[in-house]
Amino acid sequence: MVRLICLVIGYAFGCFQTAYIYGKLHGIDIRKHGSGNAGTTNTLRVLGKKAGIIVLLCDMMKTGAAIVTARLLFEQQYSGNMTYLLAIYAAAGAILGHNFPFYLGFKGGKGIACTAGMIFFFHPYLILPQTILFFTIFFTTHYVSLASLSCEILLVAEMVIFGQMGVFGMSQGALYELYAVTALLAALAFWGHRANIGRLLRKEERKTYLR
Repeated sequence: MVRLICLVIGYAFGCFQTAYIYGKLHGIDIRKHGSGNAGTTNTLRVLGKKAGIIVLLCDMMKTGAAIVTARLLFEQQYSGNMTYLLAIYAAAGAILGHNFPFYLGFKGGKGIACTAGMIFFFHPYLILPQTILFFTIFFTTHYVSLASLSCEILLVAEMVIFGQMGVFGMSQGALYELYAVTALLAALAFWGHRANIGRLLRKEERKTYLR
């Protein structure tokens, strides 16, 4: 039951659709411009660097807020194994809310910025490898999608490696559940980027430059 509650908490935070709201404040529906995606990259391309940074940070923070809320509500009652499971379910809910906001016809973003927020708030060991991999691939290729999907693969690997090393202090059964949820979130990211993957394979994917 507590897992479902954390999912709902996360979904509520995730439904704060930053790109859509920011676009509306500037007189446009971001979903009708650029790629049509209500996320950081499309906001950056359509509305500029400042808008992209604001959307990125807000989407990260809403996932962080979901994780912190779940922990504050339940960590005294559920310790040990459950601490990180509460976080992953709250983060999963935020990603689902971001990707499929009910009030926008379930048409949102792709969850990458929210996943970045999960990484930042989940455990500090995850942050540095993710940051290095993302910016190495991005500045080498300028493909945000390729960098993002590479980080999704790394996230699954990190969870397994650090989990088996005992970093999370969880039983093996709880770790398997953690790995399964992480893998499902990665699969969701790949599904959301299926058009990007096709364009990457055809060498037609649009590059993004910060300058």
